[in-house]
Amino acid sequence: MRSLDQIASELQGYDPQALSAEAVGEFLSRLVAPVADTESVPLVDALDRVLAMDIISPFNVPPHDNSAMDGFAFDGAGLQPDAPLDLQVVGTALAGKAWQGAVGPGQCVKIMTGAIMPAGLDTVVPQELTQLDGDQVRIPPRLLQRGDNRRLAGEDLAEGKPALLRGARMTPAACGLVASLGIAQVPVVRRLRVAYFSTGDEILSLGEAPREGAVYDSNRYTVRGLLTRLGCEVIDLGVVRDDPALLEQAFTRAAAQADAIITSGGVSVGEADFTKTMMKQLGDVAFWRIAMRPGRPMAVGRIGSGDRSAVLFGLPGNPVAVMVTFLAFVRPALLRMMGATAAPPVLLRARSAEAMRKKPGRTEYQRGIVTRQPDGSLQVRTTGNQGSGVLSSMVQANGLIVLHHGQGSVAPGDEVDVMMLE
Repeated sequence: MRSLDQIASELQGYDPQALSAEAVGEFLSRLVAPVADTESVPLVDALDRVLAMDIISPFNVPPHDNSAMDGFAFDGAGLQPDAPLDLQVVGTALAGKAWQGAVGPGQCVKIMTGAIMPAGLDTVVPQELTQLDGDQVRIPPRLLQRGDNRRLAGEDLAEGKPALLRGARMTPAACGLVASLGIAQVPVVRRLRVAYFSTGDEILSLGEAPREGAVYDSNRYTVRGLLTRLGCEVIDLGVVRDDPALLEQAFTRAAAQADAIITSGGVSVGEADFTKTMMKQLGDVAFWRIAMRPGRPMAVGRIGSGDRSAVLFGLPGNPVAVMVTFLAFVRPALLRMMGATAAPPVLLRARSAEAMRKKPGRTEYQRGIVTRQPDGSLQVRTTGNQGSGVLSSMVQANGLIVLHHGQGSVAPGDEVDVMMLE
């Protein structure tokens, strides 16, 4: 296991007092590694889990050539570019069983969507595009090409080929795909165990009476929701007071149970408190000042020793900064630890409805509201007050406006990147 100093030595221009958001992402990608443990779960319990191995298709999907339309199946060799094609209907092919008759020249079969294509027939004309008179069908000229509206055997999935790759997350569509292969058990990476707690004497838990100078702990509930949506096994260690013995106990307990630890508060650079001291004492931890807004202070490293160490993410204390740093840095790192195939967040382009002041040299994440305009384009405006303690702005927002490190001020009408929250 490489130390933080070894990882830092690989990064060009590494400076813990002025890290770019891009450098943080690169550092974390080298720090974390996927958990090795796997298990087999019923398909009904596999939603959002990460595949531990490829799913191989046991047969062709579809297993036979079949019709993509309700219509009439025929031999497309009879199509002429400038003349209609007249055919006699000699039977009906239904979905779920093969039609057993024979089809001669000038004949066709009425066919339902999904029905197996009768032998010798390779084209389907949709029923509504034909002229039907009794058992006679006329197909207008220049309407079809040979092979139209036929699904080929194995067109979706080929027998013996991967249907889903290791590292894929089991989305609802993926669950349906696996079910279509008749597979009831799915090999997945075990759930990532993440412990989290808030720090500080000023933090109140729900149920405690208000007191002067204290605030109720929102961060634990925000973090719990974010972790639950990722599919993690969450370990809530509550609020830990500014007491060395209590902090040591919390970190030791978390490292013994979890793959990752998330804390909020007590990581400001230059701040002398028990949380930072205990992090340094119990692990290999770096304290950063990130060139970003909100969320400049952050601690990253490992707590514990040997095989039982856990990755640490020490987040700022302000509620919005907690969410932004989680979405920008922690979420991608946890997905990597879960074994998920790495993919950068999708950024949409939208036109700004207002001016935004910004100096190059830091990445800013502005809370934004994206709307679709009458012409179909996307427009985004800020939620107003961008203070890192204004949690209501995250409720109003449906995306984060990402103003990149080298980017300057934005004028109304300029295009900006937006990371959607949903």
